[in-house]
Amino acid sequence: MSAIPDQPARDKFQLSQLIYDTRYRSLTIQIFAFILLAIALFWLGRNTVINLAALGKDFDFGFLGQRAGYDINQSLIPYSSASSHGRAALVGILNTMLVAALGCTLALVVGTIAGVLRLSNNWLVAKIMTVYVETFRNVPVLLWIIAFFAILNESTPSPRDFGENGDASLLFGSIAITNRGVYIPRPTPLDGASWAVWVLVAIVVVSIAAIIVYRGYARRQQQSTGRILPVFRVSLALFFVPAVIAFFLLGMPLSLDYPELGGFNFQGGIMMRNSLIALWLALSLYTGAFIAEIVRGGILSVSKGQTEAAFALGLRPSRTMNLVILPQALRVIIPPLISQFLNLTKNSSLAIAVGYMDVRSTLGGITINQTGRELEGMLLLGLFYLVLSLIISAGMNFYNSSIKLKER
Repeated sequence: MSAIPDQPARDKFQLSQLIYDTRYRSLTIQIFAFILLAIALFWLGRNTVINLAALGKDFDFGFLGQRAGYDINQSLIPYSSASSHGRAALVGILNTMLVAALGCTLALVVGTIAGVLRLSNNWLVAKIMTVYVETFRNVPVLLWIIAFFAILNESTPSPRDFGENGDASLLFGSIAITNRGVYIPRPTPLDGASWAVWVLVAIVVVSIAAIIVYRGYARRQQQSTGRILPVFRVSLALFFVPAVIAFFLLGMPLSLDYPELGGFNFQGGIMMRNSLIALWLALSLYTGAFIAEIVRGGILSVSKGQTEAAFALGLRPSRTMNLVILPQALRVIIPPLISQFLNLTKNSSLAIAVGYMDVRSTLGGITINQTGRELEGMLLLGLFYLVLSLIISAGMNFYNSSIKLKER
């Protein structure tokens, strides 16, 4: 019976392996680079604190609790001049996120439609979309913001024109478009019906979840069996039918507060200032021009044989675009689309040009001027934009990974 040979002894670890051994070299370089970066950041921070101390200043965020003392013309949450600078910064953050959400949504819709129509066989439609794209993307966005703001202020009637002696009238009997802003009805819960409103909100959330589940089921059915289930109509039914039924069963707990002319301005309802509308339209149309080119490039990246094969199978052009072309083009469209969403979000800082109070105007403007805390304010402002950009990027990258080709 032969003896089992002993296992060869492993080489003894030596420090030189950290540099010459490929198993450890990359890790050594990363650790060394991290140490250098930490030392540089420490030196920069220490040098900043020393210089601030020499100027008689310290590094403190206590100013966020001080009284702001200034008004904000549009706020999504309760705010007054007696509120703190932290509250003012929160109002600016919410205003920035509102513009970013509205802008990205409208830019995506406009850009997708324009990109598809640029490839239309209709010469006039294709040329109109070309003019739109070339006009908007070759003029600085700041000029578009100011232009839209001027148009809204100069071409719309003043509130006094809606009086008895005026010639202006409410749109649909409930919407007032003026040179100060647009007034729309505000949904208001009835007295003692707050619980019913929350029930309605819960039903809407459940309906949205049901729509997501159904769309996933329809997609799986199509991929496995080829059967195409109705998606758009069912989604609309899932969203509206339960909410409408619950609204009446709960005794119609919501009423509408209509804008009414009182004195020199409208009272009641929801006011959307012209600065917000101008900023929203300018950012959306400007970014939509770039998205249109991205969509057009993504569609052209799909082989023409895919379209011809779909037509040979009897698919209509709309079905071919939705089921064959766009699903493949999305893998090319999504990565540059992320950059456009980020650009729109950061371009919203130009809101100060038309007086819209975003976070750049509150935390990065008035608050810094009043408190003298420019370093702390700019650090918080940069941190906000960094976090918001990372959230947008992470969400879009997650969607991009969910639609990528599954390789064996």
